[in-house]
Amino acid sequence: MTVTVLGVPSSTGAYCVGVERAPAALREAGLIDELERAGGEVVDAGDLPLRRWTPDHQNPFAQNVTEEARSLEELADAAARLLGRGAASRLLVLGGACTIAVGLGSALRLAGLTPRIVYIDRHLDLNTPESTREGSLSWMGMGHALGLDGAAAGLVPGGGPLLRPADLVYLGVDTDAVTSWERAEAERLGVVIVPQGDLVADARGAARSARGALDEGPFVVHLDVDVLDFLDAPIAENVNGRNSGPTLEQLEPALAELCRHPSCLGLTIGQLDPNHAAADPTALPRLVGVLGRVLGGL
Repeated sequence: MTVTVLGVPSSTGAYCVGVERAPAALREAGLIDELERAGGEVVDAGDLPLRRWTPDHQNPFAQNVTEEARSLEELADAAARLLGRGAASRLLVLGGACTIAVGLGSALRLAGLTPRIVYIDRHLDLNTPESTREGSLSWMGMGHALGLDGAAAGLVPGGGPLLRPADLVYLGVDTDAVTSWERAEAERLGVVIVPQGDLVADARGAARSARGALDEGPFVVHLDVDVLDFLDAPIAENVNGRNSGPTLEQLEPALAELCRHPSCLGLTIGQLDPNHAAADPTALPRLVGVLGRVLGGL
């Protein structure tokens, strides 16, 4: 197995600065060594340009949309060149904000493939600048990928929509964290949602259900680390996931089921804030261990 690692040190689409430090923090926690120790051949493709969130008073409901669009275009171009085409290659993209899933999906399209995404997240990220006042594009990535009404023009590389509803499936969603807009849109579109309770109860089975909801063919996986119980692994930008969601140990079988599937081409990791991870010095090494066992030992 060859694992190519690409960093996207950008927080322009996030809620604040912090997540742009995640690629460096994961490397410092021993990610490359862990992947190699687990038996994988690792290609470190380095990092794309550093970008930091700033208050955007010109676009209060789509913060830093111009900079985020540039970041996603850079990611799509780089990832399209790095994507493997067989069961013996994976691309691991270290974010950054959750919008990196849009960038990797766009890379599949650039490579002539149909974008399909298993989206592991506590949230649906189906919002648009017209459905929420939050302003963070991280909460809107899939809304833009699907081309929902009110989506900001220009965010999706190559233009939207990027995904058909049938090419997106959610895993690990906390239904209490879903907005009324998102719930209505998901129901209207018929997007498949495998909820948090299923992931906690039977991670491998829930992952199989999620993958089975997609058509056959190449797909990628997105992991927003806020799907995790924040008290088990306090590594997410969003600190509200306390006493709910899977532990890292519980999540590992789901990641293994998906990432070891012969049609899986890559994994993106988003919303990891090293400032929060400092609260538990074991958290990042445990995550790195999971990634090594899931990807390096294939």
